Amino acid sequence: MTLTAPTSVTARSLAPDLARGVMLLLIALSHAPAFVDNWHAGPAALDAAAKFIKSLLADNQARDMFVFLFGYGLGQLAHRQQARGSDWTSVRKLLRRRALWLIVIGFVNTVVLVPIDIIAVYGLTLLVLAPLVRARDSVLWWTSLVTLVPATLLLAWQTVAAQAGPVTGAGFMEHTLGAHLVANIPSWPVETAAGIVMVVPGMLVGLWAARRRILDEPERHLPLLRRISLIFIGVSMAGRLPAALLAAGVWTTGSAPVSWAVAVAHDLTGYAGGIGMAAAVGLLAVKVRGGRVTTALAALGQRSLTFYLFQAVMWMVLFYPFTLSLHDDLSIAATFGVAVGIWLLSVVLAEWMRVAGRRGPAEVLLRRMSYRRRQA
Repeated sequence: MTLTAPTSVTARSLAPDLARGVMLLLIALSHAPAFVDNWHAGPAALDAAAKFIKSLLADNQARDMFVFLFGYGLGQLAHRQQARGSDWTSVRKLLRRRALWLIVIGFVNTVVLVPIDIIAVYGLTLLVLAPLVRARDSVLWWTSLVTLVPATLLLAWQTVAAQAGPVTGAGFMEHTLGAHLVANIPSWPVETAAGIVMVVPGMLVGLWAARRRILDEPERHLPLLRRISLIFIGVSMAGRLPAALLAAGVWTTGSAPVSWAVAVAHDLTGYAGGIGMAAAVGLLAVKVRGGRVTTALAALGQRSLTFYLFQAVMWMVLFYPFTLSLHDDLSIAATFGVAVGIWLLSVVLAEWMRVAGRRGPAEVLLRRMSYRRRQA
C-alpha cells in the first residue's frame, strides 16, 4: 500500500504550530549568547538579568519543548497515514526516509552554518527508535522514564561545567570560511549520537500526547491542559530558580554536591517546563484562534524547520570572524535584543510566506524527499 500525500497547511491544527512559533523565540534566546566572547561586556545589572532569564526560561527547557513537539508531530504523521489506509510497513519506511533526511539536513547545518544542531539528533533518534511510534503506551512511558535518568545526568554534567564560567562557541570560531567548513566534521558523529538520550524522554511523551490529540483538540482537554500547565510550569520554575540565581550571581557555592543538586533540579524540571509551556499554548489556542498575531505565529510554527535554519544563518552572518564579526562587540544582554529581533523578523517573513501561499523551503525539501509519488 502506498503513502498518501502530506497534510495541507489549511488542514493543520493550530495549537502545535502556535507552540512551535513561540518555541523559536526561546531557542533564539538560548542560542544567541553562545556566539559572543564576553558575557560581562555590558551593564552588570542587564547582563545579570539576561543570565537569569536565560537559565530560568530557555536553557535545557526550550529544547525540551522542541523535543516534545517533535514527538507530537511524529504521532500526528503516523495517525494521519494510518487513518488514510497506509499500512505500518509503508509508514515505517516513510519515517526512516524522513529520519535519514533530517540527519542530512542537520549535518549540513552543523558544517556549513553553526555547530548547534538538534535536527540530526532528531533524525538519528527516529532512525533508531522508529518502531516505538506504534508501541504500547506503557512502553512509551517506561522508556521515557528509564532514559530520563541518563539524560538528566548528562545535561547536569554540562550544567555543572558551565557553572564555573560559560564556555561559548565564540572561542572555537574559525577565522576563514574554508577552515570553518571542516572544523566540526570530526566531532559531529559523536555529538549527534550522544544527543539521542536527551531527546527520547520528551519525544515519547509527545508521541503519547499526539495519540490522544491533546493539542489537536485542546477544547476537549481543557482540564488536563490546565493541570499540566499549572503543575509542570510551577515545578519547573521552582526547580530551576536556584540555578538561575546562581547564573545571575545572586549567590555562589563552592560545594560540588550542591552544584550537582542545583544542576540536576534545573535540567530535570526543564522537561516538565517544556511540556508545561506546550500545554499553556494549547490553552491559549482555544482563546485566541483567528487573530492576526495568532495567525502569524502559527505560520512561523508551520515553517519551524526553515526558521530554525534561518536563525543559524543569522548567527553565522552576524558573529563569525569571516562575516560581520560581532562576537567581540556584544554583551549577553545585547544578544537578547538580537535574538528577539531575529525572531520578530522570522514572524514577519513567515506571515509573508503564508499570504503568498509559500511553504518553508526546508519543509518542502523534507516532504519531497520523504514522500514517494502516490501510485494510481
